Amino acid sequence: MVRVTTTNRREALRAGAGIVAGGALAAGCGAGRAAAPPAAPTSPAVSPPAVPAASPRPPAPAPAPRAYPGLPVQITHGPRTRPQVALTFHGQGDPALARALLTTAEQRGAHLTVLAVGTWLDEHPELARRILDGGHDLGNHTQRHDSVNAMSEAGARREITDCAERLRRLTGSIGTWFRPSRAAAASPLVARLARAAGYPHVLSYDVDSLDHTRPGAAAVTRKVLADVREGSVVSLHFGYPDTVAALPDVLTELGRRGLRAVTTTELLS
Repeated sequence: MVRVTTTNRREALRAGAGIVAGGALAAGCGAGRAAAPPAAPTSPAVSPPAVPAASPRPPAPAPAPRAYPGLPVQITHGPRTRPQVALTFHGQGDPALARALLTTAEQRGAHLTVLAVGTWLDEHPELARRILDGGHDLGNHTQRHDSVNAMSEAGARREITDCAERLRRLTGSIGTWFRPSRAAAASPLVARLARAAGYPHVLSYDVDSLDHTRPGAAAVTRKVLADVREGSVVSLHFGYPDTVAALPDVLTELGRRGLRAVTTTELLS
């Protein structure tokens, strides 16, 4: 048994008074200088959570087809009263040649209209956005580039809608124009099917460069410049080196004549 003596009791009372006094001083810290509080335990440095990078904004959908009141279903040229022409390209073939044509046009301030073949887009899907990002028109030139006018109704419809679906998947739009494959103009059936697919007009042309016959760059240049005039829609092709070589001279001479190469949309607006 622990014996409590007077001395022990006095020391205990003195210790208790010290605890109370300490508590009163801590509560009234504005009345005098308080002892510094014990240091907080050191915590390891914690980096702030990383802020995720903003996702790139998805590209805007491509323009959709539009109707031009007063113009025929099959368009061969634009207004003859403005100094503009449309250089339109059947889109297939070596993608390197396509990129070279697009770059040449852009460096000279020209814009093109590309009618793409669906199977070509399947093989080179990145070219759809490349065309649009360069400020060019993009349209539908059927899925397989067979003779669409000679097909059954079901076959022709599938050629048009399959390519339209490729364009929609890649760009958000079916494209601004439809041009029949292996024909300058659409048959009445194909024109009707194109309208049903969402294309109010069929884009034909009034100048054929004949570049697909591989006549040489000088011959392509001569043919285009001999026939072109205000409002012309010129038929050319991706995939032919002659066309790539001819384009700078074509654009130079158009400029000398005061003619600007614009998209078909701009030509008709």
